[in-house]
Amino acid sequence: MTKENKMGVMPIKKLVISMSLPMMISMLVQALYNVVDSIFVSQVCEDALTAVSLAFPAQNLMIGVATGTGVGINALLSRSLGAKEYDKVNKIAVNGIFLSFMSGLAFMLFGISGVRLFFSTQVEPGSAIYNYGVDYLSIVCIYSFGVFGQVTTERLMQATGKSTLSMITQLTGAIINIILDPLFILGIGPFPRLEAKGAAIATVIGQICAFTIGLILNIKLNKEISLSVKKFRPDLKIITEIYKIGVPSIIMVAIGSFMTFFLNKILLSFSSTAAAVFGVYFKLQSFIFMPVFGLNNGIIPIIAFNYGAKNRDRIIKTIRFSCIIAVCIMTFGTLMMWLIPEKMLTLFDASADMMSIGVPALRYISLSFVLAAININFGASFQALGRSYYSMIVSFARQIIVLLPVAYLLSKTGVLNYVWLAFPIAEIASLAVTLICFVTVCKKLINKIEVV
Repeated sequence: MTKENKMGVMPIKKLVISMSLPMMISMLVQALYNVVDSIFVSQVCEDALTAVSLAFPAQNLMIGVATGTGVGINALLSRSLGAKEYDKVNKIAVNGIFLSFMSGLAFMLFGISGVRLFFSTQVEPGSAIYNYGVDYLSIVCIYSFGVFGQVTTERLMQATGKSTLSMITQLTGAIINIILDPLFILGIGPFPRLEAKGAAIATVIGQICAFTIGLILNIKLNKEISLSVKKFRPDLKIITEIYKIGVPSIIMVAIGSFMTFFLNKILLSFSSTAAAVFGVYFKLQSFIFMPVFGLNNGIIPIIAFNYGAKNRDRIIKTIRFSCIIAVCIMTFGTLMMWLIPEKMLTLFDASADMMSIGVPALRYISLSFVLAAININFGASFQALGRSYYSMIVSFARQIIVLLPVAYLLSKTGVLNYVWLAFPIAEIASLAVTLICFVTVCKKLINKIEVV
């Protein structure tokens, strides 16, 4: 087990960078394909862009279930490696694959029977936005087994310290998506013009290809685990442990989807362009947030491994160093949003109306970025230490108790720009809750570990 032991012996700064940098690069490419996807959709028309934006809550929930389950697999598997429970490692891996297929089946049923109802609660059935949205989201959900399989196989490699292999998987899926987007959306060469439907097809093909490659890499190169399915039976104890860690993360994303859904309704009361701007913001901010999430993916197995190995000093150093990196990234992102918002919006063929709404939106929302860096970083620590429910508490406080009510009240002024101020206000509140939770974790877990 020499290779995985680097999480217990390599110098922390070098380890965090070596584990996180491949994830950060692959996440940047993921962000690029998200932006490219919307750029080409915006060339169809603003209604198509709005439709994809309104589909985001449901699509985000799907990805949240995948990544939340992945967090449980990642942290539990890394902790078991640190504790040298190798038989349990294999059970976690196989049960993780099983859970990914069951999740894909659930969202397939939603794609078949629930998408039309989802859009009818936001826009008029039969409208252009409704039709574009149904076309897009139905395909993404029905073929969602690709994204669930992709995330699970990536987390298996991350948990054993093979971040580079995980990066290869993510890059492959994202690059395939980027290549196929213009072909299917705009109908280049022999390809038919499928518009929003084409964006969905490109997305699921990329995800399925990434899943296939991830599965092969795990079988061939990830020797720390075994994916043999002979005589496989679901292990309720293992599944419970995975979801004990992962469910709070899933609920956290569900809360985000709930917030986005209702905030879209608030914005639609101003105009469909306001909702489109919110969707564009999510695409642009992914360039800033995705590297931080990649950093999290790198530090979760490090913290979990050293928690299993009872090494307090390495846990503290990992949290401190990664927090510094996250704050630097978010500071850069804030500067970008303030200095060149017009250039970023131009990428989406922004009309004069979208530009007038979008410039102040990007600037005001970005005031929350640096605070978010601390919240996200500590949230990863909660997940790695098996206290994911603290992240859920923080997310609920931020988005449901503060952000939505504040946004609603500010919308009653009739000034759209005031609505965007709900984001920094909510981030300040969530930072206070995060710090309280982190102090509690230090007292109950970290400080009780004997120094080695």
